[in-house]
This record gives sequence, C-alpha cells and structure tokens, in this order.
Amino acid sequence: MKKIRMGMIGGGFGAFIGDAHRRASRICNDFELVGGVFDVDYEKSKLFAKNEGIAPERCYKSVDALIAAELAMPADKRMEVVAIVTPNALHFSFAKDLMTAGFHLVCEKPMTMTVEEALELEEIVAKTKLTFALNHTYTGYPMIRQMRDLISKGVLGTIQRIDAQYYQGWINSIIHGTDSRITGVWRLDPKHTGASSCMGDIGVHAFNLIEYTTGLEIKEVLSDLNPVKEGIKLDLDGTVLLRFHKNLKGVIRASQVCGGVENGLTIAVYGSKASLRWGQENPNYLYMLSDTEPTKIYKPAHSYNEPLAEAGQTMPCGHPEGIYEAMANIYKGTAKSIRGEEFTAGEFPTVHDGVRGMKFIHSVVKSNKEGNVWVKI
Repeated sequence: MKKIRMGMIGGGFGAFIGDAHRRASRICNDFELVGGVFDVDYEKSKLFAKNEGIAPERCYKSVDALIAAELAMPADKRMEVVAIVTPNALHFSFAKDLMTAGFHLVCEKPMTMTVEEALELEEIVAKTKLTFALNHTYTGYPMIRQMRDLISKGVLGTIQRIDAQYYQGWINSIIHGTDSRITGVWRLDPKHTGASSCMGDIGVHAFNLIEYTTGLEIKEVLSDLNPVKEGIKLDLDGTVLLRFHKNLKGVIRASQVCGGVENGLTIAVYGSKASLRWGQENPNYLYMLSDTEPTKIYKPAHSYNEPLAEAGQTMPCGHPEGIYEAMANIYKGTAKSIRGEEFTAGEFPTVHDGVRGMKFIHSVVKSNKEGNVWVKI
C-alpha cells in the first residue's frame, strides 16, 4: 500500500520526541517523511533535512511557507499529514493553520495552552472532518489496551478505587544548579509550557490513562501543587484527589523531583471482584489481583488477549517491545483513519482527549490557586 506522505514541524537535531515520532512512523510502516520545518534556525533545519535524505526544496523556513508550497503541488504529491513536535506554546497556532489548510495532524500533548484553544481546535476538527491524533503514547501499549478491554467487560466487578502515579527525577539536577540553567529549560517557563510543568507534562498522562482504561470521566479535582524551590514559577510536584461519582474516588500523584526515579508511570484500578495494575517501566506485564485466586499475569502476543491488545503486538511472545512500538500503534490507527479504513475506538487519542487534558490541567491549577478546593472539570 502506498505510504502516507508526512511532514514534521520541529523535531530537529537533539529533539528526543521528534526522533521518537520518526521511529514510530517507520515502525508502523505506513508513513514517509517528505519534508517539514525542523528548526527555528533555517540553516540547522536544512542540514537536518539533508541528513534525513529529504529533498532540499521541501525543507521550509516557516509553517506558512510549508503550507503555501505544499498546496501548490498536485494532490498526489503534497503532504497529507503533519506531525507537530514543538514546545507547547506553538501547538495551537500551527495546528489551526495546518488543519484549516486541509492537512491531517498528529500533535504532541498537551494539545494547547488553554481550554479555549482546545475547544476551538475541536470545532475545526468537526468542521473539516480531518484526522487529528494526539500523542498520548502510553495508550499504544498492548497491555494498556488489554486493561481497557478487560475493564469494559466488567471482570473487576464494581470499580471502587483508582490510583495513578507518575514520578520522575530529571529536574533535580537543573533546579539545584545555577539560575541560568533554570531559565534555559523551556518546560519551566510559563510562556513556553503553559500553566503547569509537572501536571501539564506528566500528570496529564496519568489522567489520560485513567479515563482511557476505565471509560470513566473524572468529575472533580482537589490539588496540592509544589514548586519545590523559590524562584520556580510552575509546579514540579503535586497530588490530586479525584471524584468520579459519589462512591468512587481516586488519586493522581506526579513529581519531577524524585531523585533516582526514571519514568515511574503506574496505574491501578481496584474492583470488588479483582484489580488490575500496570507499570510503564515493565510494560509487557499486566497484573490481575484477586482475594480468591492467585495473581494472574497477562503478556502480549498470546491468544488469551483481547483483539485490540493483540493488534498492537508486532513480535512473537517473549520478544519485548517498548515506547517506540507503542507510539507506532498510535500512528497505525491514525493511518487507518486518514485512509478512511475501519478502526476501533481507542486506536489513537483524539481531539476530545486533548480537550479533556486541558480541562484537567487548568482545573488542577485553579484548585491549588484557590486554596486546595474541589473544582469541577
């Protein structure tokens, strides 16, 4: 099948997430990177394009230049989808311009800087009927998809408690260095990252996994956020209490200052009959816990798994896969949508997930600012 022609905004030399998107698109084998705007420095962008084997005339100086040049090409030659992998503050304007011009999108999270921007993008997606995929990477793991389907079948009984945690430690070395190092990190600058650092960067992943796996919506939040050190403008640590409905509560704990912790994302859903627990650093293991039976361990590439989980596994059992493959599953679902093929709900996060994420982030910030009070999402 002919590959989908893809462009990229951002993601040049030294950009981890841009490299991850390129690897994922190659793994799923449905996309071909044909051009883009890879760096704010045009010379660096051109050098990057050359290293990637991209034709120099399709390395553009700006997004406006990309749109104009690509639309001037025949439909069977121009880019069909564009991946936005820039810092947060640039997502909305680029997404709006690209979708209005008729391009499908893959966008990094958080989707926008404000709830109002997110709602405007949702309207554009509805109007244009283009595919918009939000890169909540962890929804691509087969065992997260297995978790989703098992919960939907009711195997846990009545859900009674939901906990998610996302701990990292990478910011410690930055905030305990010099002031110049702090100001040089865009994730600590509200102008570039938005209203929140910790909750906006990693807490929102925990939020997304909760709603993705359970099918439930969080109704209210109460947060206690911590910048950890004087002079830091955004949260680097926090706890958020959750209310789903009268008889169901939960918690999200997130931190970027847990020394020695690498990427400690975990989720546990506790039910009246059984419970499920998953951790990102060992993503091929989904644990089912019970009071009446021994613990069960689900692993990918086995016939006992649900179809959505198995569709995301590309290797035989016993051959571990990781974050690139998880992201590739999101690209695979996106490709189906772009081509007009049938796809299953849950194959890729949509603009709706982006709206929910922005509402979560801003509700959490509001709750903390107003004195740790309950705020409706």
